[in-house]
Amino acid sequence: MSDALSFRPMSEADLEAVLKIEYAAFSHPWTRGIFLDSLKSYDCWLMFEGSQQVGHGVIQVVAGEAHLLNITVKPESQGRGLGLRLLEHLMRRARELQAGECFLEVRASNQPAYRLYERYGFNEIGRRRDYYPAVGGREDALVMACTLIE
Repeated sequence: MSDALSFRPMSEADLEAVLKIEYAAFSHPWTRGIFLDSLKSYDCWLMFEGSQQVGHGVIQVVAGEAHLLNITVKPESQGRGLGLRLLEHLMRRARELQAGECFLEVRASNQPAYRLYERYGFNEIGRRRDYYPAVGGREDALVMACTLIE
């Protein structure tokens, strides 16, 4: 990571670039409609390395609980600690919005993401059977939680 990382709120004007990263990163990406709905209701952020957009994330905070809904780093920028930096930013935002804990679901097969969440301090608390669409069927989600109050 040579260039400084920065973050800014996502806007509708950013969606083309967001969708390009989203579709490159996932077999079952979020759609434009999902992002449009998220912009109305949730805390949506972009991450930049220098002037290049390298990721995005979406959190929902309701009644003192945060839910990490989306965290994405463009594939060619993965493996360099950017996911952790994005996660740290989103969890800082959750604390600013008065969340005491955060929940998320992660595909059971997504071990790099699972390890990232574990490294941050998330613990597995459950499993949702057949939660995600997958090639050839459905896939379980692992439910994880982290306390945000220090």
